[in-house]
Amino acid sequence: MMEGLFYLFLLLENLAFKGKAVQSSTFNAWGAAKAIDGIRYTPSCAHTSYELNPWWRLDLLDSYYIYKVTVTNRDDYCLDETAGVEIRIGNSLENNGNNNPRCGVTSLVPAGSSVSFFCGGMEGRYVNMYIPNIQKYLTLCEVEVYGTAKKQVTRVQVKAAENVDEAELKELVLNK
Repeated sequence: MMEGLFYLFLLLENLAFKGKAVQSSTFNAWGAAKAIDGIRYTPSCAHTSYELNPWWRLDLLDSYYIYKVTVTNRDDYCLDETAGVEIRIGNSLENNGNNNPRCGVTSLVPAGSSVSFFCGGMEGRYVNMYIPNIQKYLTLCEVEVYGTAKKQVTRVQVKAAENVDEAELKELVLNK
């Protein structure tokens, strides 16, 4: 018998579809919800007006453990409108949620490409995209947020023989 520690990882879902998005301003008809509509290409993008400290916020309506955030850039021009975006996750609405802890900062994302940030299970209800201390447009063609509800994270330790098959292992884990 071999003793090992196994972690049960649940299939992470894109939580963005469950949430509600708002942004600091809206350029033309490019509203905040366009960044969570499942369409990754222009013109289905969220776009703020040209302003100081533009931001976009996703309210997940409950607190989650966030493991990954993926941002997709527009596929045509003005590619720098996604550069320098701070991804912030937390439960506070202080400064519109822009004071929450930072998961990462984007650099220049190529046209139509996506970049992912691994947030290690940061806890939060709000996911913000924020460009501080500069006057700029903020454009997000898609934002995906992957995580789990707090009650869904489970750690399991099982004892299994070295030659255990997948079905046996699954049964052992589920029985624990």
